[in-house]
Amino acid sequence: MKNDLKPSLKGKGVAAGLVVCFVAAIAMIGTYTFNQYKDGMQEELTQIEEQSTKAKETRNTSVGQDLVINTPDTQVKETPKVINETTVTEESEVEKPIATAGKAETPQLNFNENKLILWPVDGDVILSYSMDKTVYFQTLDQYKYNPALIISGAVGDQVMSVERGVVKSIDVTAQTGTTVTVDMGNGYEAIYGQLKEVPVKVGDYVATKTVLGYLSEPTKYYSVEGCNLYFEMRKDGEPINPLEYLGE
Repeated sequence: MKNDLKPSLKGKGVAAGLVVCFVAAIAMIGTYTFNQYKDGMQEELTQIEEQSTKAKETRNTSVGQDLVINTPDTQVKETPKVINETTVTEESEVEKPIATAGKAETPQLNFNENKLILWPVDGDVILSYSMDKTVYFQTLDQYKYNPALIISGAVGDQVMSVERGVVKSIDVTAQTGTTVTVDMGNGYEAIYGQLKEVPVKVGDYVATKTVLGYLSEPTKYYSVEGCNLYFEMRKDGEPINPLEYLGE
């Protein structure tokens, strides 16, 4: 019996040996293949990194070139400025405004106590200036102080400025009707009342003998006295006697 078993055991031993050899061969082939794959992958990664590095260097070089301004090889032109829809360069000058032609400057006003003035209208004095005592007003039938000259005239007579100045105000009052005040300088003012058709306006410069308006019908305060010019002068806001400045 023992002899019969020996060939069978030997056959099994040979088969097992073959299996072991086969497995070993497969393992060696697998190890070799894996190493080849690993080496291939390493080379691909190396190439990718080199390409990425080159791409970054290219971008940096491009950006650096874009930032160069006014180098010997590269000149970047500055955009010209636009002022009032007109293109000018840095060195150009913007045109300065030109004064309006024909607009004369107002002469300096320098009226003083030594100057004489013209009569504003051709007529007689009905009521004189009186601030130290009262005078009689026929229409009012009463005595009162009079800060002006009341000069007779006819409706439509021209009223002229007695001295050059600037029209300060144009007012309408119950007592003196349309009234023009002219600033003559140094605190002196001339006031013309009971006018109509006034051709000047506030702020106008008026020369001596400029027509300021025309005599109108008298107000109710002077109905008995008849058509007249109310002419008052002031210094620093206080009435002064016009007769002291009127020439003959």
